[in-house]
Amino acid sequence: RLFLPSSPQGLDPPHQSDTRTVYVANRFPQHGHYVPQRFADNKIVSSKYTVWNFIPKNLFEQFRRIANFYFLIIFLVQLMIDTPTSPVTSGLPLFFVITVTAIKQGYEDWLRHKADNEVNGAPVFVVRSGSLVQTRSRNIRVGDIVRVAKDETFPADLVLLSSDRADGTCHITTASLDGETNLKTHYSVAETAVCQSESQLEALQAVVECQQPEPDLYRFVGRLTVTQHGEEIVRPLGPENLLLRGARLKNTKEIFAVAVYTGMESKMALNYKCKSQKRSAVEKSMNTYLIIYLGILLFEAILSTILKYAWQFDDKWDEPFYNKKTEQERNSSQILEFISDFLAFMVLYNFIIPISLYVTVEMQKFLGSFFIGWDLDLYHEESDQKAQVNTSDLNEELGQVEYVFTDKTGTLTENEMHFRECSINGTKYREVNGKLVPEGMTDDSPDGSAPHLVTLTHIYSLTLLLTDTHAINNKTELLFLSAVALCHTVQISYDQPDCLLAGGDPFSHANGFSSNHMEYYASSPDEKALVEAAKRIGVAFTGTSGNTMEIQTFGKSEKYKLLHVLEFDPNRRRMSVIVQTPSGGQILFTKGAESAIFPFTTGGEIEKTRLHVDEFALKGLRTLVVACRHFSAAEYVEVDRRLNAARTALQQREEKLQEAFSYIERDLQLLGATGVEDKLQDKVQETIEALRLAGIKVWVLTGDKHETAVSVSLSCGHFHRTMNILELLQQRTDNDCAEQLRVLARRIKEDHVIQHGLVVDGASLSLALRGHEKLFMEVCKSCSAVLCCRMAPLQKAKIVRLIKTSPEKPITLAVGDGANDVSMIQEAHVGIGIMGKEGRQAVRNSDYAIARFKFLAKLLLVHGHFYYVRIATLVQYFFYKNVCFITPQFLYQFFCLFSQQTLYDSVYLTLYNICFTSLPILVYSLFEQLVHPHVLQSKPALYRDISKNAVLSMRTFLYWTLLGFAHAFIFFFGSYILMGEDTTLMGNGQMFGNWTFGTLVFTVMVITVTLKLALETHFWTWISHFVTWGSIAFYFIFSLFYGGIIWPFLHTQDMYFVFVQLLSSGSAWFAIIIIVITCLFPDVVKKVFYRHLKPTNTQKSQVTRDTMNDVGINAYIYIYIYINAWHY
Repeated sequence: RLFLPSSPQGLDPPHQSDTRTVYVANRFPQHGHYVPQRFADNKIVSSKYTVWNFIPKNLFEQFRRIANFYFLIIFLVQLMIDTPTSPVTSGLPLFFVITVTAIKQGYEDWLRHKADNEVNGAPVFVVRSGSLVQTRSRNIRVGDIVRVAKDETFPADLVLLSSDRADGTCHITTASLDGETNLKTHYSVAETAVCQSESQLEALQAVVECQQPEPDLYRFVGRLTVTQHGEEIVRPLGPENLLLRGARLKNTKEIFAVAVYTGMESKMALNYKCKSQKRSAVEKSMNTYLIIYLGILLFEAILSTILKYAWQFDDKWDEPFYNKKTEQERNSSQILEFISDFLAFMVLYNFIIPISLYVTVEMQKFLGSFFIGWDLDLYHEESDQKAQVNTSDLNEELGQVEYVFTDKTGTLTENEMHFRECSINGTKYREVNGKLVPEGMTDDSPDGSAPHLVTLTHIYSLTLLLTDTHAINNKTELLFLSAVALCHTVQISYDQPDCLLAGGDPFSHANGFSSNHMEYYASSPDEKALVEAAKRIGVAFTGTSGNTMEIQTFGKSEKYKLLHVLEFDPNRRRMSVIVQTPSGGQILFTKGAESAIFPFTTGGEIEKTRLHVDEFALKGLRTLVVACRHFSAAEYVEVDRRLNAARTALQQREEKLQEAFSYIERDLQLLGATGVEDKLQDKVQETIEALRLAGIKVWVLTGDKHETAVSVSLSCGHFHRTMNILELLQQRTDNDCAEQLRVLARRIKEDHVIQHGLVVDGASLSLALRGHEKLFMEVCKSCSAVLCCRMAPLQKAKIVRLIKTSPEKPITLAVGDGANDVSMIQEAHVGIGIMGKEGRQAVRNSDYAIARFKFLAKLLLVHGHFYYVRIATLVQYFFYKNVCFITPQFLYQFFCLFSQQTLYDSVYLTLYNICFTSLPILVYSLFEQLVHPHVLQSKPALYRDISKNAVLSMRTFLYWTLLGFAHAFIFFFGSYILMGEDTTLMGNGQMFGNWTFGTLVFTVMVITVTLKLALETHFWTWISHFVTWGSIAFYFIFSLFYGGIIWPFLHTQDMYFVFVQLLSSGSAWFAIIIIVITCLFPDVVKKVFYRHLKPTNTQKSQVTRDTMNDVGINAYIYIYIYINAWHY
């Protein structure tokens, strides 16, 4: 979470206008009426606190928690009125919890401060007064001209002015922003590209007008006005001119750029937003149970207060001879006395609310999250990536997932594209050994009908591999390959990048062209696959220089002037380039989804190509359709005017650009289509099957066309061949959609098929969600697998929200690898990011990140199972041991006339939750393994045993609560039976008092609750043994030490020698052993009985392991051994 700096140079929120004006080199107008705008400084502040506000701010945030605030009130009540226990009993545990949390948060914030100081203190060079001046990053101001050298990161959001290249371009990587490692080319305008020295830049008169800061990394709207010889030249600025803070300069010696967004206004900082807080089902249950226990506390306090006044209704008990009231007490208000007594009982019983529960849960989640990163089974060696945890608050939610929503490309598949087939002018081709072979022919046919390289025919400056037996329209096919080689945003990296610097021929590699010296980089794997395929066939893209693109056709070099790029966007689902051919004509090449191209085509083999696209999709290939449009001179003038007008607009630029694109991308001539294969990831089918056996429904949400998506679903096991596939596709109206849903619902009821699968497209989904949600949900829930195709990113989130908010409130998990998956990842209860090839947006916004989809099985079936069982037991055990703790205090009031006399010493009250019983449950919650991990993975059905919050259900919670009450009654009345009638437990006839009685109850309680947890432990380690038996030993050693010395700072010495005398009594030892066995023996019998007569699947799996050290039987053996040791 980030906060704006409060320095005098800080931002003046809100911005008074929608745009900002930046004067390059801060050359402000000289007239006296100009008032400079105020901008943020360049300090990055990721820390939450300062030295001055840490204590008040941290305390405020901590006391917003109900439990902390409750104990603060109890502590204040103890300070204000006469209560039976010392304020220390509430204050010390509260202080401990607050301090531990504050130290943890303070340390984390100190690390953020340290990182901020490193970033803000980094050295940078700026141009001031015609020379380079070194300063610190924090001192950069909006309008400063900054010099950045090769491999340095940009210290602010900068508009590129010039580089050491003659064309003013530079290459950057944005891996730290979106994870994309490919080289991106950024451009400067021609008027500033010539300013390559400090003196030239100092003389530059230019003004940047741009939008106010916004977090969208890929959007920038602005214009640059350069004054030359008294004339103003206006140039549009877009994302290709903006160098983002955090990106790195590559393959360029140095650049000069002007700062437009600094510090907390940079796009990188604006993206450091706090994700919406997700709360797990366990946390919600915990809050519910806290309210129930608060109700128990109020009931006990009210009942005790009423019984006290009922008892005192008799005068002899209201004012006994040994405790006469003062005159002030007789005249005091009865209402105030009642309130005071009620608050005193609240204080006496307040420990039934476990204050240390929150801090223990936090520590468990924080420490437990490291096991995911340490798991070598979740480590991907090829990419050197291990699993990472971004949010430890949801560990246990991994064990409760009922629906998995997954992306297809890059998540189920490798996102490694390989060109397989294409359709050109109605003829289908496949690639064989770098040649295009028409359908039905082979590369080595002996009859001579195989395709071969004919003479280089100069047709539109291109050549194609043709056959004599197939009359093919050369012009269309050459144009098709031309489109593939030119319509893209691919960049090239050479083995010797310095040859691209100033003074070298940017196309020198094209001469004697060799593929060994060149590698393509693209943000889209599809584009890279297509350009590489064109290169193998013989039409190779060899680079760009300024606005010139070069391709080589079978060794012959051709240069095209790049006039305009119409960038891809998710709404149009296509991208285009306008180029000028060597002959001087202007032509538009466009490629995109078939639904984005076919409606705008007016010529070409449309029906044949459409049929081929469907065939490609049925084979599971990703399809793109390619088209072109030739412009006359007059048409291009109008196109150029519209594009320039839209791109220089400061207001509604996106809308105007869409209008211009729509005007340009019409009347298209269809050239053909491509089919690219995306290979499935390893073990995807096994993972989906394991999730299905675990009772988890898997939905695939993809943007691909439905034939491709269905083919991949069948190949990955999402759909089975025996499954009845239902379709909700191409619905046009609400009525049609509703009728089709009713038909599907009837088919599901009538068909006696075990499993159904549903395929739905984006358009039909929009109609279904508009007014038929209930009917749509009924159909979906009856299907074991659902495939949604042609989905927009927001539609993915809507689907997740629809399931998440359904009446059953199932736990959802979304997994994806790209920016288009971020919305559904944030919407789901648990978001998983795949560290794929589409950047790191999904990983940055996820709760957990893994390298491959196959790791999801262990993450859920093993880690999710462990985390859920551990924390569910932790929560219930905390409530159990606090019921055991406070119920004897309540029972004791019946034997002391409700005088609010405490049963335990204040030190015991304070240390019970902090020291005596805290470590065993923490270690249990970190290391417990109910079943061996291999068994959990090999038997996914065990996941069903813990689904729907089974271990933390109201039934199990009530069992633990009633068990706590039962044990508390045994503690109290077992000790009372021993001492109630005869307190002379010593051989010399010395009598015991109430502190001895309370200590006996407390001793039995500490031993019992510790051994109860030992009974629940199935996986014993040396740490488990150490803290279990060490906690009991620590209690005895501490009590001997505490009661064996007179402590001068204590105002009473009630416990002096009490514990020593108690342990010197054989009767007391006998009572401790008998009471502990009485409490735990029925529990052991119950466990053995249920294990033999009604074993659960989990219990059956525990005894199937050959190695018994890892299962629960040994736990009971340990208990029996130690109980016998106590006895003897």
